[in-house]
Amino acid sequence: MAARDDTVLSELLRQVRCAGVIAKKNVRIYYLKGPVVTFGIVFPLFFYLAFAAGHDGPVSVMVPGIAAMALFFTASAVGPLITPWERQARTFERLITSPASLWAVLAGDAASGAAFGAVLALLPLTAALALTTAHIDAMWPLLAGWLLGATAFSSMGVLMAAPATDTPSQVMMLSNLVRLPLIFVSGVFVPHEQMPSWGQWLSPLSPLSYCADLIRVGFGGNAYFSVTIDVLALVGFSLAFMGAAHYFHRRTRNRPA
Repeated sequence: MAARDDTVLSELLRQVRCAGVIAKKNVRIYYLKGPVVTFGIVFPLFFYLAFAAGHDGPVSVMVPGIAAMALFFTASAVGPLITPWERQARTFERLITSPASLWAVLAGDAASGAAFGAVLALLPLTAALALTTAHIDAMWPLLAGWLLGATAFSSMGVLMAAPATDTPSQVMMLSNLVRLPLIFVSGVFVPHEQMPSWGQWLSPLSPLSYCADLIRVGFGGNAYFSVTIDVLALVGFSLAFMGAAHYFHRRTRNRPA
């Protein structure tokens, strides 16, 4: 029994190392590609500025909103593009026949996306803190929302890469069809209390709602749900996205693009 446990632990550690290698590979190859920068940084910035123009909202609402949305776009920007690029370069077939399990491949993709989002979204957050009167009031809710939100959004991006295609533009079209509606029901632009009833019903279906809620608490605002619910919801979304990603990737990995 002890020998069997050692074998299971050894295999688990080997898959963890495989996931780490895949994450490093993604960082080195994909982070600074044009579509990632465009859809991860430029698009959300101008999208938010276009909406905020003419809206005289308080800083306590605007800053957490732009921080949450920047995290949402950056963390979910890498995942949808990695698999199509791998298929296009004909390296995806080698990857799925390597000693790394499908779980390790997806975990590596999700880890690289979460790291990319968590680090890069610090730029608008730092700029907002430097240029406005906003200040961090509670570090732990902000940190929880930042890390758990990056993980959930990255896992969602990995799920959206499941279609068997080697054309990144097709995946990005699907990605934006999913991400844009989630933004409008998340309370980033319009507070939940001011939403129509249908928006309040749909808001819990968006992982961004819970991330923005935690970041809002971090800046001294009030939680619409609760900190506990926000944390549990983001963990649940991450697990659900990864489980669905594994299921759909397993079904499509051997199909021709």
